[in-house]
Amino acid sequence: MSSTDEAMSAALALAREAAVAGEIPVGALVLGATGERLGAGRNRREETTDPTAHAEIVALREAAKATGSWNLSGTTLVVTMEPCVMCAGAILQSRVTRVIFGAWDDKAGAAGSLYDVLRDRRLPYRAEVIGGVREGEAVALLQEFFATRR
Repeated sequence: MSSTDEAMSAALALAREAAVAGEIPVGALVLGATGERLGAGRNRREETTDPTAHAEIVALREAAKATGSWNLSGTTLVVTMEPCVMCAGAILQSRVTRVIFGAWDDKAGAAGSLYDVLRDRRLPYRAEVIGGVREGEAVALLQEFFATRR
């Protein structure tokens, strides 16, 4: 991927796939140091009955498999929604260097809104965080999804 915008476009496309499948529309990519795509994921909790099948976790698992290592130091995770506490923990455990996300999550976010797990100085690893990238598009996907369910 040549740019953050291009990577977020791909993550938004994955989020749209999730919505079509009846999943909360969140998509994620793990990019290598030179921008190559190492892993991709979208929410799959409903279809897999796996409570950990968030887009970030799916993408991290795919990237670890592709690289042959759990240590994803030097990578960037691009995701359409601010990671939750579970995903933030997995991001730190995998040593992802940078996290770029679209929509803020005031109810469960762990990258600066409700919690700031990814930058907590008390923890042994931290990630650079860039939030609000193409936020309007990510928020619109989520609002449209939930409007049809309420």
